[in-house]
Amino acid sequence: MIQVIPSIAIRKGKVVKMRKGDPASEKAYDENPLDLAKRFQDSGIEKLHLVDLDGAEKGSPKNYHVLEAMCAYTDLKIDFTGGVSTDGDVGKAFEFGAAQVTVASIAVTNPPLFTSWLVSFGREKITLGADVTDIKSKQIAFRGWLKKSEITLYDHIQQFYEDGLKYVKSTDVSRDGVLEGPAFDYYEEIISKFPDLQILASGGVRGIDDIKRLNDLGLYAVIFGKAFYEGVLKLKDLEHFMVSKES
Repeated sequence: MIQVIPSIAIRKGKVVKMRKGDPASEKAYDENPLDLAKRFQDSGIEKLHLVDLDGAEKGSPKNYHVLEAMCAYTDLKIDFTGGVSTDGDVGKAFEFGAAQVTVASIAVTNPPLFTSWLVSFGREKITLGADVTDIKSKQIAFRGWLKKSEITLYDHIQQFYEDGLKYVKSTDVSRDGVLEGPAFDYYEEIISKFPDLQILASGGVRGIDDIKRLNDLGLYAVIFGKAFYEGVLKLKDLEHFMVSKES
């Protein structure tokens, strides 16, 4: 059964969401990050994707205090991402309570370093963020999706797959924050090429029907954000997956 994972993106202390990763489209929501995390937990959510946008912009995490508070006051398993660039960054994330860390840019700019984290911290704790702005070319986007690598998605995944990679979070950036539906064919293709990997889908979720379809495709997890913040997807809509997961 697919895991349903809400996303909280933080910039300057506020919960925000963008369209297609464009900073100019950023919208802030009147939500306290910790209170929101508690609401998710109370609804039955067990895992949270916490995005440090300040960290992604600066190249090193800036919101460890948010991570620390969420881990101290909830039982949520936090997947932390944003600006993770050094051994120290990863170590601090785990010290402050993160259950997992998702890494994207370093996997592009310094593949041996990313591989070393898979080995030293373990494949259960390190997720590869492999996002694309164009699902046809499948060129990897990094640095907050503002840069495009020459390496393509499958070559990118393959080099780490051989080193023990287990989790891959992939976003079709063109669908992120626009509520137009996930790229179903795109995810189906990834699963067909890497059936042993656990794939987390992100971007485009409009509602529960999209999540059900991703579940039918065999996705390990789905990360959602905009649909919830805009009131299109209700937490009660997810009860089926909570009950099914626990039973």
